[in-house]
Amino acid sequence: MDHAAFVPSLIWIAPFATLLLGIAIVPLLLPHFWEPNLNKLIVSAALGVPVLILYLQHAPQALRHTAVDYLSFMVLLGSLFTISGGVLMDGDLEATPLTNTGFLAVGALLASLVGTTGASMLLIRPLLHTNSERRHVVHTVVFFIFIVSNVGGCLTPLGDPPLFLGYLQGVPFAWTLRLTPAWLTTVTILLAVYYCWDRRAYAREPLIALRADKGHVEPLTVAGKENLVLLAGIVASAAFLDAPFREAAMVLLAAISLARTPKSLRDANHFSFHPILEVAAVFAGIFATMIPALDLLRANGAALGVRDPWQFFWATGVLSSFLDNAPTYLTFLALGQGQNLGTDVVGVSHQTLTAISLGAVFMGANTYIGNGPNFMVRSIAESRGVKMPGFGGYMMYSGAVLIPVFVLVTFLFFRS
Repeated sequence: MDHAAFVPSLIWIAPFATLLLGIAIVPLLLPHFWEPNLNKLIVSAALGVPVLILYLQHAPQALRHTAVDYLSFMVLLGSLFTISGGVLMDGDLEATPLTNTGFLAVGALLASLVGTTGASMLLIRPLLHTNSERRHVVHTVVFFIFIVSNVGGCLTPLGDPPLFLGYLQGVPFAWTLRLTPAWLTTVTILLAVYYCWDRRAYAREPLIALRADKGHVEPLTVAGKENLVLLAGIVASAAFLDAPFREAAMVLLAAISLARTPKSLRDANHFSFHPILEVAAVFAGIFATMIPALDLLRANGAALGVRDPWQFFWATGVLSSFLDNAPTYLTFLALGQGQNLGTDVVGVSHQTLTAISLGAVFMGANTYIGNGPNFMVRSIAESRGVKMPGFGGYMMYSGAVLIPVFVLVTFLFFRS
């Protein structure tokens, strides 16, 4: 049976919804059970296997496509994670609000150059080290996820997987520069909000913590610089190679990093594979269980009444918060192409593609599962002793900070 002809019944959304609910609730109710990655994989398998059986019977080619997407997704994230883990940015700056805001601003620029994963892995460790003497750190990690792991990565197709898929679909490489006004506006607002928030948090720090922070100031140094060359190789592979040569090159570059980087450097970086294995376990279930949800969306998307750019922005964004934002981007791009919404670029208007692109990239920050780096940053922060909020707690941050910003973006860029 042709994949496009197979539409599952609505009940097949249940495994995906159950997995999302489990990710939100199980860590709170059964924290010791949820901690081992093996248990996460067991939960993913228990919910994903019924979907796999269904599609083996009706649309096996959908499984092949999903397996290839998952493999490419994990190879990209894993190689960036491995290589950036070999770059040790050491030192301990004074953790003032201005210093922390500077970290986030640099990360917003790097995210579009080396990808949100690469920028996140390069900067999260020195940021946590710089703030190790401070007591109030959670908000800094949350804003890091907002800005560096998501919003910052929309200026080039290398910044975030949805934009790279758009490039493969025929979107010109330089087209994403059209997103600069929205990128600059959103990043500036988030940096301003963070600076004000951190100033209040800094004022509440115990005096002993501030004295310890000022007493342990060391300039930033960079070790493992050859890994920066390997990161450039990852970027070049993503830009110029096709599968499977792209993935093979990334694996090779990661292997070179593992072989050549001294163990002492990775130890000093507190490097471990636990965060990337957590992402692999959780997203295996997400990729499997989201297949029926995406198929139902493709089949019934027109009934949603999504035609205007602001509707594409929010529809793409909301689903990118809970589905992987890369296939969600492609689904709404196909929806736009099928409704004759212009011919400016790949069968849609510039405004429609702008809305889809920003929705996919920006709103991946709304939940921990909206984008791959989100989970990794949280896991690294928790391994450094930062007590991060759970799934629902994080969404309270994103609801209070991001949603009003996205409403403003709607009025500024999609009002017409």
